[in-house]
This record gives sequence, C-alpha cells and structure tokens, in this order.
Amino acid sequence: MSEERSKLIDVTYQQLYLFLSGYESSATPEETASILQSRLEVLKNFRNPFGKPNAESKKKIESNTVTLRDAHVARVGPGDKPFVFAISSKFNIDEVEAFVLFRSYLYNEGIPQEIQRNGDDSFLQQVVDAFSVFYYSERRCLARLLVPLLRAKENEVMDFHTRAAEFLPQIIPDGPAFVQDIISEYHEQTHATVPPDLSGDPKGSTRWAKENLRNQLVLLEVTFWAMWSYVPRQGPLVVLLYERAYSSNLGSKQMNGNLLLDDESSRLQQDCAAIWLLIMLEVLELENFSDNGPPDISAEPSDTGLYTASPESLKKLHHLVISHGDGHFSMVFLAWTIILSRLEAAVAMLPECPPSYRDFFDSLDPQGPHSYSKGQDPFHTRMLQRCLDPNVKLFDLLLAMLTTTPVFVTSIAWRADSAITDPNSVAYRSVIKGLLIALSETIPVELVPDFDTFVEVWVALFGRSESQSVIGLCQQFWQYDFVKSPSRRAVVDVARSRFPVQFRPLLRILSALGGSGFKKSDPLISVDYRQADNALAEERAICAQHVSFFFDMLTTYTQVIPLSACTGAHALYEKVPERYGSSSKSSGPTYVNLRPIKLPGGSVLPPKSTGRLLSQDREDYIIVAWQHEHSGWRLVVEVLVDYVQRRRLLPRVSQYVASEPPANRRTTSQPPVTLQLDDIGVEFDADGDPHVVADALDLLCSVIKDNAALAAQVLDSVENNEDLQGGGAEPPHLVQLTMLVLEDALSRSAAQPRKPPPSHLITSAMNLLSGLLSLPGYAHHVWLFARASTSLFDTSRNGGSASAVLAAERALGSYFTTRALLDFVQSLFNEASASVLLPAPAKERLQELKEEVLLRALRFVHAEIWMEHTGWKYSQLGTRFEVGRVVSTLYGDILEHAPPTSTGPLSTISRAVFDALVSKATTPSIGPLIAVVTTYRAVLHRIYASRRLGDLKGLYLVLRSHLRVMRLCLTYKQRLHGDSGPCLLEQALCARAGTDGGSFNGGHYQADPLDVLSSFVGIANTSSEVPLEAIHVLYALCTSLATSQPSAPTIVGHLSDPEATVAALVRVAQHPYQEQDVRLSVWRFMAVSVEKEPALGHLFIAGQFRTTDSKVRDGAPSGSSDGKKKENTSALGAAREMIANWQSYWEINPMLLAGILEFLYAVWARGLEHETMIESIRKDGEFWALLAEVALQDLSPAPEYKSTEFIDEGGIVRSAFHDSISTHAYQTLSKAYATRIIALDIAMTQPTSTSKQKRPPSFECIAETFKSEDQLADLLHEAISNVYDPALYDEFTATAGAYFPDLVLSQYESRSLLGEREFGDDFEFAVGVLQIRMRPFHFFNPELASNADELVHTLFSINQNLSLAHASTELSQAWYTLLLKVAPFLQGDESSRPRLLALAATISSSLAEEKRSGDLISTVHGVRLSILLALLELIWFSSEETAEDTENFMKVVANVHDIITNEAQSPINSVRGASAAPFHRTLLQIIYFCIRQCRKLAARPKKSISADQRLTVTSAIDTALIFVIDSLRFVFDAARGGPDPDLDLDMELLVAVFEQCTQIDINPSTSLWLTRCQETSVLRASLELFVQADLTGLSTLALSRSRKQALYAPHILTFHIAFASIQLPAERLASEGVLVAYSNSSITAAVQSGSVDVTLPELPGERSPAHRAYCVMLSVVAGVISALGVQKHFFDAEASGFVQLFGSQIARTLAWTIGDALTLPFVEEMERVVGLFYAIASTAPPEGHRNPATETVLAAFTSNALLLLQQLNYALSHPNHLASLVEPVTAEERTQLEKDARGSSARSVAAEVVDPTTRPFLARLVHRLYGITSNIVQTLIIISAADSVLKGEAEDLPTRFALVVPHSKVVLGEPASMGTLLELASGALDVLGHLASRPAGQAITTPSPSDRALDVRAAVITARRTLETVLFYAATQLGTWLARPALLDSGTAAGDAEMDAEESRGALRRDSAALTERMRRGLTGEMASELKATLEKARGVLERCREVEGPGAGVDVTKVLIGFLNERVINAA
Repeated sequence: MSEERSKLIDVTYQQLYLFLSGYESSATPEETASILQSRLEVLKNFRNPFGKPNAESKKKIESNTVTLRDAHVARVGPGDKPFVFAISSKFNIDEVEAFVLFRSYLYNEGIPQEIQRNGDDSFLQQVVDAFSVFYYSERRCLARLLVPLLRAKENEVMDFHTRAAEFLPQIIPDGPAFVQDIISEYHEQTHATVPPDLSGDPKGSTRWAKENLRNQLVLLEVTFWAMWSYVPRQGPLVVLLYERAYSSNLGSKQMNGNLLLDDESSRLQQDCAAIWLLIMLEVLELENFSDNGPPDISAEPSDTGLYTASPESLKKLHHLVISHGDGHFSMVFLAWTIILSRLEAAVAMLPECPPSYRDFFDSLDPQGPHSYSKGQDPFHTRMLQRCLDPNVKLFDLLLAMLTTTPVFVTSIAWRADSAITDPNSVAYRSVIKGLLIALSETIPVELVPDFDTFVEVWVALFGRSESQSVIGLCQQFWQYDFVKSPSRRAVVDVARSRFPVQFRPLLRILSALGGSGFKKSDPLISVDYRQADNALAEERAICAQHVSFFFDMLTTYTQVIPLSACTGAHALYEKVPERYGSSSKSSGPTYVNLRPIKLPGGSVLPPKSTGRLLSQDREDYIIVAWQHEHSGWRLVVEVLVDYVQRRRLLPRVSQYVASEPPANRRTTSQPPVTLQLDDIGVEFDADGDPHVVADALDLLCSVIKDNAALAAQVLDSVENNEDLQGGGAEPPHLVQLTMLVLEDALSRSAAQPRKPPPSHLITSAMNLLSGLLSLPGYAHHVWLFARASTSLFDTSRNGGSASAVLAAERALGSYFTTRALLDFVQSLFNEASASVLLPAPAKERLQELKEEVLLRALRFVHAEIWMEHTGWKYSQLGTRFEVGRVVSTLYGDILEHAPPTSTGPLSTISRAVFDALVSKATTPSIGPLIAVVTTYRAVLHRIYASRRLGDLKGLYLVLRSHLRVMRLCLTYKQRLHGDSGPCLLEQALCARAGTDGGSFNGGHYQADPLDVLSSFVGIANTSSEVPLEAIHVLYALCTSLATSQPSAPTIVGHLSDPEATVAALVRVAQHPYQEQDVRLSVWRFMAVSVEKEPALGHLFIAGQFRTTDSKVRDGAPSGSSDGKKKENTSALGAAREMIANWQSYWEINPMLLAGILEFLYAVWARGLEHETMIESIRKDGEFWALLAEVALQDLSPAPEYKSTEFIDEGGIVRSAFHDSISTHAYQTLSKAYATRIIALDIAMTQPTSTSKQKRPPSFECIAETFKSEDQLADLLHEAISNVYDPALYDEFTATAGAYFPDLVLSQYESRSLLGEREFGDDFEFAVGVLQIRMRPFHFFNPELASNADELVHTLFSINQNLSLAHASTELSQAWYTLLLKVAPFLQGDESSRPRLLALAATISSSLAEEKRSGDLISTVHGVRLSILLALLELIWFSSEETAEDTENFMKVVANVHDIITNEAQSPINSVRGASAAPFHRTLLQIIYFCIRQCRKLAARPKKSISADQRLTVTSAIDTALIFVIDSLRFVFDAARGGPDPDLDLDMELLVAVFEQCTQIDINPSTSLWLTRCQETSVLRASLELFVQADLTGLSTLALSRSRKQALYAPHILTFHIAFASIQLPAERLASEGVLVAYSNSSITAAVQSGSVDVTLPELPGERSPAHRAYCVMLSVVAGVISALGVQKHFFDAEASGFVQLFGSQIARTLAWTIGDALTLPFVEEMERVVGLFYAIASTAPPEGHRNPATETVLAAFTSNALLLLQQLNYALSHPNHLASLVEPVTAEERTQLEKDARGSSARSVAAEVVDPTTRPFLARLVHRLYGITSNIVQTLIIISAADSVLKGEAEDLPTRFALVVPHSKVVLGEPASMGTLLELASGALDVLGHLASRPAGQAITTPSPSDRALDVRAAVITARRTLETVLFYAATQLGTWLARPALLDSGTAAGDAEMDAEESRGALRRDSAALTERMRRGLTGEMASELKATLEKARGVLERCREVEGPGAGVDVTKVLIGFLNERVINAA
C-alpha cells in the first residue's frame, strides 16, 4: 500500500488562497475547511509562521520519519535532508516546515529542467535558489489567506461565511493587537537591512529588497481588510496607522531605497502608497458619518470603539494631517476636513462643548479664542478651500489613482504584473465613493473649482471598471443616495442643468451610473467574464431603469441665447424685471420666452415659460436653463441626425426630429419658432463630434440591451413620429442612422490607414445594433441594412470594409472592433434563432435573407478571425481568451440550436459550420480547438506566474466553449458520417504533439491532446463544466472512432501514460467530493470504453497492463520519496467497493448508482473476454447478494410526470417534477442493470447436456425469487408496467398547430448521444432551445405567453414521461434476458410450472388490454411479449397437466387471440413495417407455442378440456391463421422486391405457425383458412416468388454463407408441404400449378441435365441450397400425389412428365453403386426419389388403366430399383466399407465421422451389426439406408402387384415388369436376386436381434442441430418394416415364378422398360439371360426352403420387437407368409 500524501504537501498556500477566493473550486468548502484547519497554527503566528530552527525538529528529520500537523506520517529520504537543512538555514525556519515546503515545491512545481545534477554542492545551491521564489510566494500567500476569510465573514451569502466566522476568532483573537502586530512587522520590514549573505551580491540584494517590498504590500492589504469590518477603528490604532503612513511617506521611505530604483520597484511603491491612502480614508468612517449623522462627542460616547470617542486621538490625528499637507496627501487632508465639519456640526448642536473635547476644538484654530461657543464660524472652511485649490490638483490625483494604478485598474495590474492581491475590489471603490459623497454633502458641487475633472473622477469611479466592481455602487446610488438628499445627487443635477449645451457630461455620468462598466472601446478595459455569464443582469436592469426614467423626464432645458434675441420688436425672449422682496434675487435673473419655441428634440416651449440665468448678464450671449420637462432621448436622435447630415450622409432637406405636444398647451395663433442644435449653442465640432455620437450610442445601448421592456419604452420615446419638423419626408430610422454612422466610421478608417481606427464610434454603433436585434420591431431593419451594407463582412480588405479595420487593430494588440463585431454576429444568430417561431410578413423571404447575411458573416468570422486569432499579438491575455470564446460559442450555439442533421430553419448555417470543422475541415480550421487543449498547462502556468488570476475564469470559459464545439462536432459526425473514416478533428485529437516533460501526474506541461483532455476531468475550476465537457468529448471521441471505417486510431494508443490516466479517472469516479455529473460521466465513459475500445476497457478493468513501468519523477533528487507510487487502481475494484454501499446511493444519488452498474454491465456483457479478471468476483457470494438486493428492491409508484410548475435552478428553468422523475427513473435503471448483470453471469455458467454443473452464486442469490409466486409476480409487474403516454404528443401537436404553426417537434431532438442523456425534463427533446424560441412571446406577444408556457410544460411532460418509459423498458428487457438465462436451471421443474402459467396468464391479459399506440409503446409491447415468451419457454411441455394448469393456459390462449386482434398494436402492421419496433416475430413464437400445446392437449382424452375451451382454441387458431395468411401474402409480395434477411426470417416464422395451425389433429376443417388463402391468393403469390427466387443462393452469397441456406426458398417449400399433406389443400396446390412452378424454377436446367450436386464450390463446407430445394420439391410433389390419391385424374400425367423432365437427375440418384462416395444429402435425395415413386405407384390405377406415361415411369423405376437394391444390400452387409464411402459435407458431419473413426479404432473387431454406442454416425446412416431399402421394396411390391400373388390371383399379375431372379447368387453388377433379398432379411434380423434386448426409449445416437436423437423404438420399427417388406416381396416373387412359368421361358428380364426414350442418356442395364433347365427344376424349391427358414427365425425376433414397439405394433405377417410358402411354393415345387 503506497503512502497517502498529506494535503500540507499537495496543496500549496497559493492554491488554498485560490480555493478561498473562488478562483478555483477543485476543493469543496468542506475540503477547504479541512485543509485550512491543519494550518491554523501557522496563521496564528503571523510574524514567524514557519517557526525557527530547533534541535527537536532537526532530530525528527534525521529520524527519517516526520509526523505532520495533519497527523500524516511522511518519510524523509536520504536525498531530501541536505535540501531541507539548507532551506531551514537560509530562511531561518523550522526544519519540519522546511521539509513540508520542499516536498510541496517538488510535487507542485518540480526542479527546473535547466538545473542539472553534477554531483557537487552547486546543484544544492541552485535548487535552493530556485526554491526561494516558491518560498517567498508561499509566505505572501499565507498572509493573503486572511483576505478571503475576512471578506467571507462580512458577506453572509458567500459559501465560506460560516466557516470564516468560526476560524477568524481562532486566528485573530484580538483584532487591534493583530493590526498593531502587522504594522510593527511592516515597520520592521521598511527598516530591514540586506542579509549578510547577500551583502556582496548586488542582484541578490535587489531581489531580496523587492521581495521585502512585496511582503510590505501584502501586509498593507491585510491591514486594509482587517480594518474594513473586523477590527474596530479605535483612536490609538487609527493614530498608529496614520503615524506609520506619514513616517514611511506612504511606503516610499525604505532603508534599502537605493536598491529599489527600477520600474518594478517604483510600481510596488506606488501600489503601497495607494493602499496606504485607502487605509487612511477607510478608518475615518466617512460613509458612516454621512449615513448615520455626526459622531457622538458627548462626555460618554456611545461607541467607544470609534476613534472619535478619543479626544486625544483626534488631537493627534489633526496634528498629523495638518502637518502633512503635501499634494499626495490631499485626499487624506480632504477627508479629515470633512470629518472636522462633521465634528463641528456635532458640537454646534450641543449646549456646550464637552470638557474632554474642549482642548481638541481649541486646537483647531490657534488664532481664535481659547473657548469654544456657539455661533463661531467653522474652521474647516479654510481647510476645504486649501485642498480644493486647483494648484493642489486633488481631483487629478483621484483620477490618476482610479485610472492609472493597479489597485483600481485590473488591466494595468495584469499588464504590469502587479503584486496587488485583488485588483479593483469593490471595497476600494467604496472608499473613494464615500469621499466623493461626503464632499458633495459638504460643499455645493457647482462651486467645485475644477468641475470637469470632478465629473471625470465620478465617471471613472462608477463607469471605468468591470461591471461586477461598480454595479453595487451604482445600484446603491440610485436606490439610496439619489433619494436620501439632493446633495448626494448634485453632480447629476448640475450636469442636467447644463444639458444640452454641454451635451457629454450628462451622457457620460448617466452611462457610468448604468452599471455596465467599461465602454467597449475603453483602453483600460479588461475582459468581464461575469457579463458573459449574465450574473449581474438583474442589477444592471435596475440601474438602467433609473437612468432611463431620469433621462426621459429632464426638468430643465438649457439654451445659449444671443442678447440680440432679447431686444427689438421681434424679440423672442425678455428679462423679467426684479421685484422688491421677491425671491428671484437669490436665484439670479430670470427670462421668459414671448413666443412658443420648438426646441431640438421636438418639444415645444410654451410662451411665458421661465428660465434661470446661468451665466453673466452683460455678455453677448447668455445661458438660460428653462424650467421645461422634456425627454433627453429625442435629443439623442436629433444629435444623430445632425451628425449624419454634417457628414453628408443624409441631405438637409427637412428636419427629422420628433416632437411631443406640451402638457396643457394653450391655443395660440402664432406658430412656434423652430430652433436647431446650432441655434441653442450645443458644443459641436464643425463636422459633428464623434465622441458625442459615441456617448449617445453608448447610453442608448446600455439602457436597451438585454432589457426588452425598458427598450420598448425608450425607443417609443425616441421614435415618436408625431408633429415632425419640416415636411413630409419620412424620418430616418434609428437603425438607418446607426448603420450610416458605422459605415462612415469604417470608411474614414480605411481612407486614413495611418490613423488609428475610431474604435469608440465603431464599437458603439455595433453594440447598439446588437441591442436593437433583440427587439422584433427593429430586428428586421437591422437585417435589411446589414444585407445592404458593403462594409460589413467583406473579406476583400478593400475600401471601407471591416476587414481593413480589424487588420489595423492587430498592430495595436487591442481588439475593440473585433469583439464588437463578434458580439454583433452572435446577436444576429441569436435573433435568427429566437425568431424562428415568431409570425412575420413574408417570413420565408425574411428567413432566406437572414441565412444569407449569416453565411456572409460566418465566412468573414471564420476566415478573418477564427483561423488567425491564435497568432495575433494581444495587450491582454484575457482578450485572446475572449475572442476565441465568442467565436466558439457562436459555433456551438449554431450547432446546438440548428443541428446539421435536420432540415429546419438555419440548418444551412449549421451545415456550413459543420463542414468547416468536420466534413471539409482544414488544419487552420481546427487549429484553435486543438491549441487551447495542447497549450492549456503552459498558459495556466503563465497565469499563475504572473498572478493574473482573473484570467483563470477566461481560460476556463474558452476551454469549456471549445470543448463544447468539439463534442457537438463529434456527435454530429457519428450521425451524418458514422461509417466514414476519422475526420481531421479526430486525427488531431489522437495526434502525438509531443510533451515538454513529465507524465500525467507530473508537474510539467503536457501537449498531447488526449493527455490534457484526460487531465481536465480531474481538475475543478469555477464549476464542473470544464471536466464535464472534457469527459463528454472523450465519450464522443470513443464512440465516433469505434464506428469509423476503416479501422481508426484508439484512445489508449495515444496516451503517454495510460495507466496513470486510468487511475486518475477512477479516482475521480470514486471521489465523494467530485461533482455528481462528472462522476457519472466518467463511469459512462469507462463503460463505453469497455464496449467500444477493448484495450482501454481492459485497462479500466485490470488497472494496469501486464508489465508495469515504475517511473522516477523528473527532477526529483535521488533518494526522494516524493513521487507517489502507482496504485493498481481499477474501475472494477472501485465499482465493487461502491456497490457495497448501494443503499446510500439509492435515495440520494441513484444516478451515480446507475452509472456504476452500467459499467459492471458493460464488463459482464464481455465477460468471456475478461473472464480471468472477474473470476474472483463471480465467486463472491456477497457481491451477488448485493446485486440481488438492488435487482429485487421495491420500486415506489411512478411519480407524476405532467409538468405544471416551473422552478429555477442556477438560472435554468426546469420542471418542478424533474428531481422526482430523475430519481425514480435511475432507480428503475439501476434495477435493470443489476438484473442484466445477474443474467449475464448465469449465462456464463450454463449447464451442459452431459454434466450438470453446480449452480453459480449469481443464480443462487435469486433462486428463491422464482419459488415465491407473490414476489415474482410483483417483480414482473414492475417489469411490464410502463407509464408511456402518447396523448402528450397529441396535446403538443394540437397546441403547436393552433398557435405556433412553424414548430416541428423533430427539430428539437436531443443533441446529446443516447448514452449520455440524463433522465428528467430534458431527456429526449432539447427544451432549452424551445424556451429560447418561446421567450420572445412573453415580451412581444403577451397573448400567446400562456400558450408558450403550456407548450414548454407539455414538452417537459413528454421528456419526463419518456424518461420513465425508457427506464421501464430497460427493466423489462433485463427481466426478459434473465428469464432466458435461468431457463436451463428452471426448465423441468414441475413445481414452478403452475406459478409461471398463472403469471403468463396475467401478463398476456395486460398485453391484450393495451390501448395505446405509438412507436415507443410498440417497443414496450414487444418487450412484454418477449417476457411472455420467456415464461412460456420456461413452462414448455409437461408430461402432466392439472386442471388449473389447463385453465391458466386457456387464459393465455384467449389473451393471445385478443393480442392478435388488438387494433392499437396490430401485429399485421408490425409485419408490414408500419411499426418502428416490430414485435410480430415474438408474437409468432408465442402463437407457435400455444398451438403446439393445444395439439398436445387435443391428443388427450376429450374430457381433459371442456367444450368452451375447445371453442377458445378454435377461435384462437382461426384468428391466428387469418393473421398469418394475410402476413404471408404481404411477405411474399415484398420478397419479390429483392433479397431481404428480415423478410426471410418473417417468412420462416409465419410458415412454421401456419404449418402448426393447419394440422388435422387441431384444425380438422380446412374450409376457413383455405378460403382465406384463395381470397388472398397467397398460394399463387408463393409460387410466383418461388419461380423468381434464387434457389442456389449464389446471388446473395454472403447471406447464404452466414445463414447456410438460400433466402425464401426453404420456407416457401415448407409452406407447400403444409398444403401437400392434406387432401383439399393439396388439390388447391395442384390446381394453382405447383408442378409448373417447380418446372420453371431457377434450377430446372441444372436438374434436367442431372448436374445438381450436394455441394457448391462457392459454399465450401455447406450443403448446396439448390440440392436441398430439389429434394424438398420431390417431397412436395410426392405429398401432393399421395394426398390426391386415386382421385388425382389429370395430375398423374403431369407428375409423370415432371419425373421425365427431371429424369437425368433421378437416374443419377438411382444409379448409385457401392463404388461411389456417399453423403448424407445424397442419402436424403435417395429417400425423396424413392418416396416420389412410391407415391406414384401407390396412387396409380391398376395396370390396364394407367396412364402410359405413368406406366413408363414405373417400369423404368423397377429396373433401376433392383440394381440399387443390390448396392444397398452390399453396403448394409459391409458396414466398414460403407463407412469408408461416407464423405462429410458440413463441419458437424466431419466431427461426427471422426468420432466414429475413433470408436471403431478402439474396437477393431469386424462386425456385421454396427454398434451404435461406438459408431453413432454410422448407425444413423445404416438406419436411413434400411428405410430406403424398405421404401424401394414396398414400391416394387405395389408395382408388381404382390398382394395379388398372395391372394392367388395369378391372372392379374403384371406382365411387363421384370422379376427377381430366384437364385442365391449376389452379383453387384446385376439386379437384386432372391439371394439379395435373403441377405437383406438376414441383416435386418441381426439388427433386430441386437436392438430387441435394449429398452425402447434408450437413445442410440445423441441429438445434433440437424437431427433428433435416434432411439431403440424408432430403429426397431425401421428394421422390422424392412424385414417384413423384404420377406413379403421374396415370398410373392417366388409365388410369381411358380404361378407364371411362362416367364421362365419367355426370357423376360429386369430392365425391359426404359425411363426415357433417349438413348443418349444411357439405356438401363438388362437382366441376365433366361434360366437354364437345371434352375427351372430345383432352384425355386431351394429358395423357398431358405426363405421359410428365415421366416421361422424371424418369428421370435419380431415377437420381441412388438414388445419394444408397444401397442399398435401391427400383426405377425410371418404366419401368413409361411403358410403361403407351404401351400403355394414349396408344395407346388
């Protein structure tokens, strides 16, 4: 067992800081608290956290074992000690702490590669020097840990709040003392000298001084946060802070100042100064006094923890501030001035000054009186004037701090590599806000000397920042400050009072207060990732609402008026005379207008309106602020129109300025005087002011973007077209104005390439266009103007195109226009996708236009940005992340919203993206996707090294977005091009890009894509999305590579360390603190790896390859035990351990339980491949008991699935029932997997027929279940229950059709692979996409909002219902599998049969009652039928049937009848392919079983089944026949379309059922089904198909090889056999032309030529399908002839013609000799040929009435049959020779023959009787040959009319047929003689004698796939029949010779007749010459004696045979034959 490493080593202080700050979340709050707990002692000892060297610690190190603070025991290697002691000595720290830090350094960073081991002390020194950087960083991060703890304690909504409140009192028990300690430490460090060991090293001294300065900065940051809310601002403490600030001159006074002269040192000192200023401001409590009133300065102050409670402290503070009035302390001076004003205000309200404060107030003004009394002028006024003096430059200092320091500007902090811990914190800005608000309350803002700079400071404070840092301040301003007092909003009121003359200030202030943060073109901007996440949308909406309301209701209108307009007869204005005593004097002179004036913006100023003078009264121009309410938004449009007219983009024909009727307008006859912008004195450039236009566009954009309701209000005010100025021309649209501004800016940029592009104007215009796209009333205008634009999306880089502007940006490294353009394209697609369902005029044309614009835009983005952006230079790393993220997000949204697999709206766009990245991908196209993976670790290291921790979020976002695109591409690639080769993306992911050192667990940076992808799964960042997307990509890649053709690369082959990768993934799957979704996805990936990629799957199962490779960590010193040994971590072992706690997962985490069981199922599904690795688990009874518990666990009833309520989960709208549905579905799925695993394991231990193996533990764990009827019934009820509700689809379709006609459900199918979908409300259909497209209806079409919600609810319901249905179906299939696999252990168990029959009746009843329709229910129906079939197979036939069993079986039969007739799930529709999940094959097997069982019951006594039950059976059979016949007609017709294996299988099953249903014993009446056959013409269809079918199988050679038979033909012939076996159907078959069809088949020519062999070269090792078909054809014809009997009439001639047509092939069969090879198919051919002649002979009329053709055929057969009989006799009497003739055709025959050979060699004794125990194959062959012999002899008996001889009717004997020659010679070349017959009889006697002593049921041969076992009874019957027929024929032949002596003289010999008239085919051999005289005299008597002896001998044997055969064995013919011989032959002779 390897050592478990301590978290003190694994987790650095920097990582712990990231955890606490929220930059990373690889540890949960619980884990973080645990890690922090062990470091509390270090944090408590803040000044010396790592202790001092001591003897005890040194002794621990030398003992080689150290117990760490977290109780972990670490071993100290010999190679570690020199480094540990050197580090302890250099940094003066404890030896144990030095060991921990050194180990942590090795594990997390490693020794740099450039440091090489050379065996001397220089290596040690180099390592220690490299470690120094790590040590100083850890020391600072240790101090920084307090910052997130202090912030978390203050913020109750933070996750770590409770734990921070618990830890901080332990770390900081005394807050003031802690701060004093920090300040003391700070003071010591400012006065610290260079260590002696560095005194002679200038570079080392400089590095040390910088590290010291960085430490000071951290101490100041900790002080700031400690004083923020945790430590009270006590007087002495505040004084101490001020003293240290002033004494150090804000940190600039350093003992080592001469070493801090470079730029980095200057920046550090500036940062320290900024933090010092913030500390000095925050401790004064400005906001507290502003909000809560003046401080309490009573004799006993209420808040003693405040510095104002200490007069002495106030006095010291005042002295310190007054004595340091330098410019850089002006902010502190101003703050103290404000505090003094508050103190003076407080004391002024008191009757007298408290004595304790008197000295303080007296000291304020040394020149004043020594006593303080009411009415004295305040002292702070002079101080305020002093600090507001422009020469002091207070506001310049504030502005510089807000815009040029890393403390307030994140981009500067990152660019300058600042040491500031948390740049641009809200707390920092809050301090400055408190100062500005306090200033506004102290002095009127308009009196501030430098008001313009004050506005800049205000804008910088509220607007020039990331949104998350200012949104809270903006919201606080509008909701609190704005309403609390006019002084707090004074800056806004002053700007309003000067508007619109000074146009920009108000616009900029309002834009800043909108909460949006930076403008897109601000050079200080950094990437705001929270805006990308829409985390602050609600707060921004609140601020935007306030801004909009304020700007829309401006109460003043300022105007510049020439004095000339106030005098003369046509004066428009006049000054109001001042009246004595009026209040106007105090507010200045007032003016009134004499006529109505139409002002710019469209509002009309009524006559006699009053205005306040803002300027001097005696100048040429005056400025008047009218008290007039108007909308600023209309002025914005006026400014835009004026700008485009100045730029000559629009003609100045008329003024397009909207106006509004003033409230209560008085009727006047004078028309209003219209003024232009120039007339009112608006400050513009000659050609318009681009900055004003940009500000106007920004303000519009900040208000309308992402706020549809507010946008509608604002734009309604902007474009109110009533009362236009000037004429009838239509005013320009806002979109037109914006597009004109944009194109003009692009054109100017291209015309002046040397000047930087006007990014501020371009980005503002693009952002406004993006915002307008979210409004349906404006969106189509944007599309139209975008299509008409010649500047946008033009890749030519000519003229005024955007391409030229982007190219200019690349030289600067700032991409404002690029990002705005990408946002615009994203907005275009978002609008196109969201408006898919919105009704619109000419929608189709508009859709085409949108797709055209989007294609142009995508081509531009792909060519100009995507493929090149990774090579651009960037001023900020975050910009690169953002550019890549926006493009890949666009691609991902396109692929997700409009999949390329569909044909709906925007699918053209999606296919274009898919082609660019997959189908037609190039290396530059996929380069960015791969680069973000391969460079991840290098970039991450760079971020950590530069401490740009904010960029971590950007890195994770771009990574997540790129991984999402890769996942979607791989998913769609499988759906569109699954069988093609690997695409370029797959090849790139599997490429070996090379590494720069290390392994999977190493500290260096990997570059192989798969290595890095795998490592993503183990990391955790701001969320689980990156690991989740990474494992999804791996899953999609694995499944995609598995389907690629030809063979694709493997994942495991492209991992640098597969074992480490697998171990890491297994740890993720096991880790309880990992995200559930990630763990589940890892289990799924491991499962699919086992299924799709065997090598990787084996590694997951085994944990390691056969050989292990121990690797030493690169860079680790010798002897170091740092590297953790590889553990044999296997997923199989992890699953085994986790299954032990399955109960804990069942309720809490069933999803994970299902994932674990899915992996185990994948392993057992390939159990034979991994048998050795799972062997121990297979024998583990405890494991199977656990699985059985899961499989048998009770399920709760299915939860409600119809969604009625929405809930919000992390910004995602879900159904309220999602959790309950998901839990139930995964519990069901867990049961299904557990059941399948048990079934698969049972299948791996199936008992054989020869030996019954011990039952496996997997079966034992569930064996009792099958004995409990109730439990089994409950489990099967769970298995077959399914809540699928097809009515939901109808409801969805109805709602969509009524209200959303463009909605097509199939376009919303899930984008995920089936194996990765999660049960719940997003299972089958992508509801998120539908929600996006329904959202516009809530904002712009409220009357359809409820219908939209209803549709979403319905889709939720469908997904939830499908989740339950899918899980239930899986459980059903699992139980079907289990029932199949347990069958060998349960079959034959009579005790379980009643239970199973009862269950079968119940299940079949539920199947019969199914009323639902749909594809899924067809699947469910099919699985249920499979379960029913499995139950029926378990209860197969029994020797005994109880009444209860019969009753239950009849219920099954009745239910099967109803299942066949079920309209909702019609089996005929399943046959016809109308069902997506055909189930008819299972149903046919069930019908087959039922009919077979019914036949068995029908064979019993009639009382065994009642009349009602017989009716039930009859009804079921009739129904089944109708179904089968109709189905056969369809199948026959369909099969004519071409070869189809599915149709072949259907045909096989249908014919088998038809054959059973038409048996006479169960269905004696043929009228019904024969009529149905006639109505459907199914017989004719089968014959037509037979003529067309390929009987050889060569046209479908591959199928013929796999199926070992041709398609269709075998089943058609079986179908014909069913007809041929019954008289009336046989007549129908004959009348339909069966002989014609057989005579015109595809093998007719081959049969005619006699060339149909038993094998084909194309099918080696298999019997020829043509030969098999030929044999069956012979059987069918024979059957028809036999069924028709003597009533065949015309058919006998046709049959004879058929025989003559196939004469060559038949003659070839009958001509077999003992020298020819013998095959089993040829034996069958013999049987069929002989059977055909037997049928012809047996049904032929007497000789004189036969058809001539029949006569010829029978005559030919007689001659050939006697020759063949001779050969068969020899073969039967020489079994060893016969065995040598046999040639095997199939592998099975070869195996049996080889087995026979081994048996014969073991007993090499010659024997005439074959021993079946040693030679079963030969025994079976002999049995068949005896059967052929018997049939030949019987046919000869019929032809020769032997019965007539026996009856003594000699005159009726045939005269043309040759007879058996009555001599004893047996000559092979001659026909059979009497001796041949006697030998045959003797051989049969020997066989019978051998068999008669055996039990009747004893098996002679074992069964084979092609033949049933041969038992003694069957063998006896065949041998007996042969013996009797041979004896009968011999006796009658002798009788014939004696009765017709003329035959002896006539020379008649066998073979006179011919089978064919053609001599060329070979005449049949003739018999030998006439007998000699000697033979005529004595041969007959001699033969008769031998025959009689044989008969006598046979009597006893046959008697014993009848005993073996049992009842019905027949009569004893030997008595009759002996009597005949005695009477007719022997006596006659």
